Amino acid sequence: VVHGGGPQISEMLGRLGIESTFAAGMRITTPEVLDVARMVLTGQVQRELVNLINRHGPFAVGVSGEDAHLFEAQRHVASVDGQPVDVGLVGDVTSVRTELVETLLKDGLIPVVSSIGVGDDGTVYNINADIAASALAAGLNADKLVVMTDVAGLYANWPASDEVIPELSSAELKEMMPGISGGMIPKLRACLEAVESGVSRAHIIDGRVEHAMLLEVITNTGVGTVIHADDEQVSST
Repeated sequence: VVHGGGPQISEMLGRLGIESTFAAGMRITTPEVLDVARMVLTGQVQRELVNLINRHGPFAVGVSGEDAHLFEAQRHVASVDGQPVDVGLVGDVTSVRTELVETLLKDGLIPVVSSIGVGDDGTVYNINADIAASALAAGLNADKLVVMTDVAGLYANWPASDEVIPELSSAELKEMMPGISGGMIPKLRACLEAVESGVSRAHIIDGRVEHAMLLEVITNTGVGTVIHADDEQVSST
């Protein structure tokens, strides 16, 4: 499980009198914002997720992307309308050291990973959770990447229509990307990068829907959007 914590980070920043600003779907991360993000992700959100999973078993273990250099990163170069935008200490994953996660999985534990990374020089970066999950899925040679969010999937013509696209290829997604805005940019980028890195399918589902995960991966129709390689034609399962 790779998690973010956008709403919780924004809430804590507000309590501390620090404004939340965004560009290209990314949180502009100053050193002060990064300190808050690390605190909230690892000390609050991760603790809550680990506790919830541990109530049901198998047991979960919290891991920061900094630990054992799980996520090695470099500064992200963002652009809006073709123009570069400085988003601060936001990182792109350059490599994934999967040994720690693989050890936990072999021991029957569920790793719960916060999306923080570290550069070669020790600089710590805030990494978009969807991008981090995509990189980890590729590093583990996972069969699926499932992105749980607060929308039903990829809409065909939002906001004019709430029709969800059930399935599309990576090539079709690339064609749509220039028209995508806001927080969906990193989610779709994550799905695209995962599929192009060998993950069989990437799914976007509404985490607010009860049993959404089971409905998406077990039923033929699914409840979200599945992205697959160009040479595949698949059902959601």
